[in-house]
Amino acid sequence: MRIRLRAGFTLIELMVVLVIIGVLAALIVPNVLERADDARTVAARTDVNNLMQALKLYKLDNQRYPSAEQGLSALISKPTSGPIPPNWKPYLDKLPNDPWNQPYQYLNPGLKGEVDVLSFGADGQAGGEGKNADVGSWQ
Repeated sequence: MRIRLRAGFTLIELMVVLVIIGVLAALIVPNVLERADDARTVAARTDVNNLMQALKLYKLDNQRYPSAEQGLSALISKPTSGPIPPNWKPYLDKLPNDPWNQPYQYLNPGLKGEVDVLSFGADGQAGGEGKNADVGSWQ
């Protein structure tokens, strides 16, 4: 008797495997992309909270928040204009950008609180929904 060895896969077997991989990718990829947007929003909320904590320390030391003109840069370098803070210290090593690589916005006076720190979201414009929604210190 002769023993016949199979050397490789048939075209049908390869096509079945590719179809299965395609179906799995179609089901999984949208969920993974949606999670990335959620992760960016959580990162922005964390950054906003950290900036607000640094601003509260600034106020505790200097009896006032940085002016709108001084902005968030007053947390990393001593302001040279406006009301000069009497007890300034470095409150942050550097200012972070939001997860969409835009600078965080600082409002003094704030619209929702005494001061506001916010990110405009993925679209970089005020307002929006979903991944384009603003992330602010009032949330």
